Amino acid sequence: MYLRTLFRLIMVAAAVLLVACEIGSPAGGATEATYSDPLAYCAAVGTVDAPDARYAGPAMPEAILQGMVRQGIVAADAPPEFARNAVWRCMDGHVWVCHFGANLPCQERADTSQEPSEAMREFCSANPAAESIPAAVTGRATVYDWACAEGEPEIVAQVFQPDAQGFLGAFWHELNPD
Repeated sequence: MYLRTLFRLIMVAAAVLLVACEIGSPAGGATEATYSDPLAYCAAVGTVDAPDARYAGPAMPEAILQGMVRQGIVAADAPPEFARNAVWRCMDGHVWVCHFGANLPCQERADTSQEPSEAMREFCSANPAAESIPAAVTGRATVYDWACAEGEPEIVAQVFQPDAQGFLGAFWHELNPD
């Protein structure tokens, strides 16, 4: 009698555990698809800021490296460590890549603030007629060209546009799936 009751309790506990696992996982226990091809991955996921757990391939896939060469983003004879100095993401089902190059802010959101920072104010105080405030002071992600007028920071022009995901659009390139 004792064993029969114990067996029933174990069976009930197992059933409860099984139901809890199915409720807590996607599609009632089904696992999400993973992709090793960045083109197929982006086509499936649509838009993400960086590859997530659904992408199971190398951090910088050969297909993306070859795409950057084909589109002239990096030279064919560039050293591998230089060519791999890039990041990619998905936007509207397509692969987009940014090669860091000369300190490009690939992974930063575009800074659209029109309020000068304290660093800009200090720079203009020390350089009251500077025709340009350096990126080291403004931040590399600003969309504006800043200058100093009578010791105060001012926007000269908007030089960059954020893309649909909020990154600096000029530095990101859609890879053609050739």
